[in-house]
Amino acid sequence: MYADFAAYYDELMSEVDYGGWAAYYSSLLDGAGVRRGGPVTECACGTGGLTVHLARLYSLTGVDRSQEMLSLAAAKLRAAGLTVPLVCQDMRRLRLMRPQDALLCTCDGVNYLTDESALSAFLRSARAALGPGGALAFDVSSPYKLSAVLGNNTLASTRGRVHYIWENAWHEKSGLLDLRLQLYARQEDGLFRHAEEIQRQKAWREDELRAALLAGGFGGIRIFGDRTDRPPRAEEERWHIVAIRT
Repeated sequence: MYADFAAYYDELMSEVDYGGWAAYYSSLLDGAGVRRGGPVTECACGTGGLTVHLARLYSLTGVDRSQEMLSLAAAKLRAAGLTVPLVCQDMRRLRLMRPQDALLCTCDGVNYLTDESALSAFLRSARAALGPGGALAFDVSSPYKLSAVLGNNTLASTRGRVHYIWENAWHEKSGLLDLRLQLYARQEDGLFRHAEEIQRQKAWREDELRAALLAGGFGGIRIFGDRTDRPPRAEEERWHIVAIRT
């Protein structure tokens, strides 16, 4: 996943307010007692859009299993004059140099853990990487978003250099969404280069997340609506979750 797609990721995500996301997550970590400047790892850091902002607040490490995405993140960090260790690892099997004050996993990273064993493996790995009382913070696209907003819909765009056709197939019984993204990137000679990305996401319910966190050794679980300090509403498209290592 994210091999050919990596080169186009930033253009497709150009409207994301990474600075706002960093401010929100730092406020969540403040509330969990995580000190500024302490060791924090960002799992599934991708091309480093959020990493650049978080690195100014914490002693940050970036982790992703895509070497292509990490290469782009490294260039972005160098351009910003920032030094951040970037590690190519599966977040279900973290191997970090020292205990972390907090772990983050943003932008749907947990949705890509599509069964209970994968989710449990990540939570066990996260707990082992955290120091006592350390915080885990992550977000998920909600069941409402995956089923009703994306659902069996097809999205398309011809704006900018990269055009796309995004087809979605929702499976109600399993709570899985299959995504097929066709990318067409305009080259300097005016021709288009084609790339295809196939992905699958899981619509985790609130009770499933709470049960998995408790079983994984976390407590103090709080679930918020999209970048708010209130519980999610019925048609909230994104949830943010904070839990403390027990």
